Amino acid sequence: MKRAFYIGRFQPFHLGHHSVITSIAEEVDELIIGIGSAQTSHEVNNPFTAGERVMMIRHALEDIDVHFYALPIDDTLQNPIWVSYVTSRTPPFDTVYTNNPLVIELFEETGVTVKQPPMYHRNEYSGTEIRRRMLEGEEWKHLVPDAVADVIEEINGVRRLRRVAGTD
Repeated sequence: MKRAFYIGRFQPFHLGHHSVITSIAEEVDELIIGIGSAQTSHEVNNPFTAGERVMMIRHALEDIDVHFYALPIDDTLQNPIWVSYVTSRTPPFDTVYTNNPLVIELFEETGVTVKQPPMYHRNEYSGTEIRRRMLEGEEWKHLVPDAVADVIEEINGVRRLRRVAGTD
C-alpha cells in the first residue's frame, strides 16, 4: 500500500489544490491531506476554521478515486520537531508531496521521500488571489470547486472575511 501526505492551508481549497490532488491520486492508494495552520481562523489570511476546511475538502473530493483522510495540523512554531509532530497525528506514509521549500527541507532531513507535484496555474489558483477577490467583490467562484463555493456560502464566509478585514 502506498500512502502519501500532502499539506496546505486551503484558505480556501481551490481548483489548483484539486488538480494537484487528482494527479497525486494516480500514484497512491491513500492520501493524507494535512490541513495546515489548523489553529487559525477568523483572520484575513486564514478566514476559515479547520472544520470548515475539512468540509470543503470532503465535499470537493467526493468523486476522487483514492481513499483520503483530511486531518487538521496545528503549527508548532518549532521547525526541528515539526515532522515528528505531523507523523504523530497522521497514519504512516512513505512519500510527501509539496512545493513548499521549508516542508521539503524538513522531511528530506528525516529521510522521507519528497516529490514536487506540478502546480496548476499558480497565479490564478491561489488562496491569496481568491481572498482578494472576495474582499473586492470580484468574481471568485470559478476558481474553486462548486462544493467549496457552497460551503463558503453556507458559513457566510465572504461576509466573515470582509468583517475581519474591516471592509464590511
